[in-house]
Amino acid sequence: MYEQRLRDALPRVEERIQRARERAGGSNQVRIVAVTKGHPVAAVRAAVAVGLRDCGENRVGELDDKVGEMGRTAATWHLIGHLQRNKVRKAVPLFDVIHSIDSLRLARELSAEAERSGVTVNGLVQVNASGESAKSGIDIAGDIRPGIEALQGICELPALRITGVMTMAPLVAEESVLRSTFGRTRDLFEQAARQVDKFEARDLSMGMSNDFEIAVEEGSTIVRLGTILFGERQ
Repeated sequence: MYEQRLRDALPRVEERIQRARERAGGSNQVRIVAVTKGHPVAAVRAAVAVGLRDCGENRVGELDDKVGEMGRTAATWHLIGHLQRNKVRKAVPLFDVIHSIDSLRLARELSAEAERSGVTVNGLVQVNASGESAKSGIDIAGDIRPGIEALQGICELPALRITGVMTMAPLVAEESVLRSTFGRTRDLFEQAARQVDKFEARDLSMGMSNDFEIAVEEGSTIVRLGTILFGERQ
């Protein structure tokens, strides 16, 4: 079921991404993270079968179950949901990239656990560019300077490799709000690339099933797509 749906949906999604890239000048390569959260392991198998090796999960327990069934190297595992500090030790061996480093405190926990484990954590700093109180992340809705300051502190931590930033736009919003949210995040990304030592400025994770084309037009290099590929979660 999942594989056939993906074989139908993926070419259309890739075409829409390409058209959005062309509208933006075509400079950024865009990677799809297949959001398999809430779907059974069959969705991961289907994603890998059609060439989508980047898979995104929200919860450490669900990620653990799928890694247990699929194997650690079967996919590139992205943790895209909020990570509680008491789950850091369990999470670090499971994922390849964490998109949701949303505070200096969490970054310190990740760095300390990575040092204990003798590994390096690859991650993105999550920012709140829309000003929504329910959203996690460094607040840059009114001013991007807090984002620069947070990146400066986080990038200095040992055992962390910060390759970019991530944001989520409001689920229901006018196009102007979406563009403002994504544009502000891109501005932070570009300024941090110039100002923050050890910030690699490679990954700009913006856009989901409802807004990925606008995100790509605004500079996204990673889109996190679930519903448009796999259908509604059961």
